[in-house]
Amino acid sequence: MPEEDRLRWNARYREQGPCRQEPHPFVVEVVEGLSPWGEALDVAGGPGRHALWLAQRGWKVTLTDLSDEALRLAAQRAHAEKLRIQVVQRDLEQEGIPEGPWALIVCTFFLHRPLFEQFARHLAPGGHLVVVHPTWSNLQRHARPPGRYLLQDGELPGLCRGLCVLHYEEGWFATGYHEARLWAQRPRTPQPTLPSDG
Repeated sequence: MPEEDRLRWNARYREQGPCRQEPHPFVVEVVEGLSPWGEALDVAGGPGRHALWLAQRGWKVTLTDLSDEALRLAAQRAHAEKLRIQVVQRDLEQEGIPEGPWALIVCTFFLHRPLFEQFARHLAPGGHLVVVHPTWSNLQRHARPPGRYLLQDGELPGLCRGLCVLHYEEGWFATGYHEARLWAQRPRTPQPTLPSDG
C-alpha cells in the first residue's frame, strides 16, 4: 500500500506542479509569534507550503513526505528562492518521524495517531507543536476526507499527552473546513509524576 500511495501522490503532484498554496492561517498566526531558535520539522508537508514559508523566516527546516515528487518540487523551489531546506522521503506510518530534537513541529491535514507520542518525545524542551486537521463534523459539508482520515470531534487535545496545550479551537473556519487547531509546547522541565497508590 505505501508504494501505491507514493505513486498516487506522485501523479497528483506532477499534475499540480510547484506549490502555490499559502501557509495555513493558523500556522502563520502561531509561528509569527515565535523566534526561529532551532530546527523545524514539516510533517507530511507535500511540496512544502509550510517548509518554504518557515525557511523564509529563518528556520532551519526539514520537510518529510512519502512522495518523492512533492519533495523534488519543494527542493526545486527552495533552490530557485535560495532557501535552505532538507527534504527526507519517509513513510511516516511505518518509519515514524525523524529524530529530533525539534524546536517546532508542524503537522497539517495528515493523521496517524501513533505519531503524537513521537511528537512529544522528539520535541526539544520548550519546543512547539502546531496541528491542524478536519474532524468528523466536516462530513456535514464535505464528503472528503472520508471518516477514517478524520479526528473525532474534541479528540485532538487528548492525543497530546506530555505536552502543555497553549491554544485549542475547533469549528468551521474561513478555510471552509471544520477543523481542530492546536498549539502545544513541551515543558522545559520534566513534569512531576504522581505517587502510585501501591
